[in-house]
Amino acid sequence: MKRCPECRRDYYDNSLSYCLDDGSALLEGPAGAAGREEPETAVLHGTSAPGEAATRAQILTTEAATGSMPDQAPRKRNFAGRRGVAPLAIIGAALLILAGGFLGYRYFTASAEINSIAVMPFGNESGNPDVEYLSDGMTETLINSLSQIPNMKVKARSLVFRYKGEPIDPKKLGSELGVQAILTGTVMQRGDQMALNVELIDAQTENTIWGNKYECRESDIVTLQSEIARDVSGKLKSRMTSFDAAKIAKTYTANPEAYQLYLRGKFSWNKRTGESLKQAVEFYRQAIEKDPNYALAYSGLAETYVLYSSYDVASADDSMPLGKAAALQALAIDDSLAEAHSALGFYFSNYEWNRGDSEKEYRRAIELKPDYSTAHHWLGADLVYLKRFDESLAELKRAEELDPLSPIIGTNLGDTLVYARRYDDAIAQYKRVLVRDPNFGSAHRALGWVYGLAGRYPEAIAETRLALELRESSSEKGYLGFWLARSGKRDEAVNILNDLKREAGTEYVQGYTFALIYIGLGNKDEALNWLEKHMLSHAETASAYGVAPELDDLRSEPRFREMLKRMNLPE
Repeated sequence: MKRCPECRRDYYDNSLSYCLDDGSALLEGPAGAAGREEPETAVLHGTSAPGEAATRAQILTTEAATGSMPDQAPRKRNFAGRRGVAPLAIIGAALLILAGGFLGYRYFTASAEINSIAVMPFGNESGNPDVEYLSDGMTETLINSLSQIPNMKVKARSLVFRYKGEPIDPKKLGSELGVQAILTGTVMQRGDQMALNVELIDAQTENTIWGNKYECRESDIVTLQSEIARDVSGKLKSRMTSFDAAKIAKTYTANPEAYQLYLRGKFSWNKRTGESLKQAVEFYRQAIEKDPNYALAYSGLAETYVLYSSYDVASADDSMPLGKAAALQALAIDDSLAEAHSALGFYFSNYEWNRGDSEKEYRRAIELKPDYSTAHHWLGADLVYLKRFDESLAELKRAEELDPLSPIIGTNLGDTLVYARRYDDAIAQYKRVLVRDPNFGSAHRALGWVYGLAGRYPEAIAETRLALELRESSSEKGYLGFWLARSGKRDEAVNILNDLKREAGTEYVQGYTFALIYIGLGNKDEALNWLEKHMLSHAETASAYGVAPELDDLRSEPRFREMLKRMNLPE
């Protein structure tokens, strides 16, 4: 057995002479041979990355060694007393052999570095579904942290979460996901105590590369998250710059309550319903109350507010300025947050109609985080409004490559094809989304949309009704009324219109919803009135006026052209 005197790492392969982490010469013998015993409990001290709290938390870690203990240590030989051998020559030769062996080992094992990994959803072993946010949150945090490793391919959240709750088959997962390694884990919480088991597995051989058990108090969860990210990244890459290591281990708050509230907010945001978005805002706000300098919580708040009008939660006038304020606050604390730049880009495009600054913010987000699918997604969705169809498709296809199972990215890719009047391609794209996620209401509504544009009204009505069953929304009702009116079922369309007017008395209904039905009924003046109201409320969907096929009958109207001009959209 050998040990590095610098980093204290143990090696059971006696052919090694130098530490693979820092290059120090290894000493023979157990820990005691290095002059001191290492305690069982590692004390985390003030060597944290920038932005990370120097929490002196005690976290018990037990590492699973992957090598085997040799039967006995090699015997030492004393060359000094041997006749006919020049001691210096022997020492020089030995050093050359050792150096050559070390360099050869490093050279020939470099190709064995892991360059692709899937972090599988951590299991919740607490027996309490209310703690699900914690296991999901730790998974997502690790995905984001490991994505900071240069040239490391880390599978997207949506791709790995489809396996949640299923038994782990490393070889099958490695083949299906196209990765070299699988990271699995479990979370157990009992009172204020937490235990995490983490295992890194070679997907090809199914052998355990490394494993650790972490135990800590709930108050030490922030430090624990950073510790796990450092440990895992160290096993994936033998060499990283200190800057890379700092990014991987970076945390944004020292307050454990704020961190857990942030995880709850992210858990709710990922559900992407109107109600879950409202819950996300509440959790992010509480996180900020616990830590007013929590940049990541402000960023989450911004990402949520800018989506409010899209999910019929609130008008853009009531929510978009709040999104801008949260994004600017996040960037004032930490300008490197790609998520905050993307939220600001979304605000500029859809609320201020500032197309230039919007694109700059999206490009900045991509520069900071090239594999951030949302930045590519939102940029692609914005470029189509400017009739830059090829660029839009390129960005959305890149987003889909990064997050291939995201139903909303796949649906918006289909939307761009519709705006480009490529209806057959759009139908095929929406059907691909629905094969992966048959219950995604937005894709059913979009498929109904393109069917209707192609004159296939019975199919349009059927798909839109299905969308309404899956996600009852005023927007879906508007499209249903539109297709009913277009197909000659005017009475049914008028009934839906009257229901929506009553609904608008108690909750937010987009003006575009009313405009659609009036277009279907052939009432252009009333449709233009509602489109203008919708535009003046700065709703997100107003940005699509320049390309939406359902508005083609209005393009020659002076009032409509003036709307496009005000929103900086091409005619």
